Amino acid sequence: MYTDTLVNTLKMELGQCLNYWRMPTDARVDLLTTSENATFISHDCHTDRKIIIRVHRPDYHEQQEIESELAWISDLRTSGQIETPAPIETTHGSPVVSIKADGREFFVVGFEHVSGAEPDVGQSLPNWFEKLGAVTATLHQHSRDWQPPDWFMRKRWTLDTMIAPDGLWGDWRDAPGLSADDEAVINQAIGHIEREIEAYGLGDDRYGLVHADLRLANLLVDGDRMSIIDFDDSGFCWYAYDFAAAISFYELDPIIPQLREAWVKGYRSVAEFSDEDEALLETFVMIRRIMLTAWLASHADSEAAQELIDGYAEGTAQLARVYLQGRP
Repeated sequence: MYTDTLVNTLKMELGQCLNYWRMPTDARVDLLTTSENATFISHDCHTDRKIIIRVHRPDYHEQQEIESELAWISDLRTSGQIETPAPIETTHGSPVVSIKADGREFFVVGFEHVSGAEPDVGQSLPNWFEKLGAVTATLHQHSRDWQPPDWFMRKRWTLDTMIAPDGLWGDWRDAPGLSADDEAVINQAIGHIEREIEAYGLGDDRYGLVHADLRLANLLVDGDRMSIIDFDDSGFCWYAYDFAAAISFYELDPIIPQLREAWVKGYRSVAEFSDEDEALLETFVMIRRIMLTAWLASHADSEAAQELIDGYAEGTAQLARVYLQGRP
């Protein structure tokens, strides 16, 4: 979707509305990354101020959903409990800007720039996962206590919207390289997922407003500080799912048991996380992996898909076989 032509058009359109975020019209606008959305950075060379500009992929979120995301972020920042970049209120009142490119409407949001980089996958990662577990628990505590505005609207992540054929991220069965045997074993895993999730339920102690995408790319560490970014997938889901999202694309890595132990330890330092919750982590990891398989298939034009899609469906089937071991 984000062809060079479209990216250049978006840059031009963004350059014409920089004043909305109190940036000069001669500020640079450069592409950072494309995935579900296109993310740009704008730099004012006169003051050295930088802002992040997120251009939303059309037809995924309504404006009200984006405004709801920003309302939660703003309240989290007000609470002082979570480090996350501030959404920028525009000069026309709403934090959401609408631009036109390639005959389509794109919603755009600006955020203050924060320093940091995603954690390295190495010996220090378990330490960061312990901190991430504590941060996630703090996020969930806020979610439980917060009273959203009446107009608040975010997606509900259920098995139907996550891994059904018409799920929000597409159909995993469309993944390139998926053999009949692999499809069968993933379907078998889904049967177990459905039974376990039905038994687990949707109680308020386990299901609520979550970030839903706390993977490494959405963590910025600087010294001992951890900031979380990109609440674009935030919505109502099982709290334990946030661990599964955190290990996205690393589900088969031998370090995962260490990361899981560290994350649970960090979480329990802040809030309760029952043995039942912990027992379901493997199921949520399987759900997330199936979702990512669907996402890569339906976003084949994205940089992430092009880098990861080769062999990914086979890896999902491999994880399903591990998941099914010991399950009747």
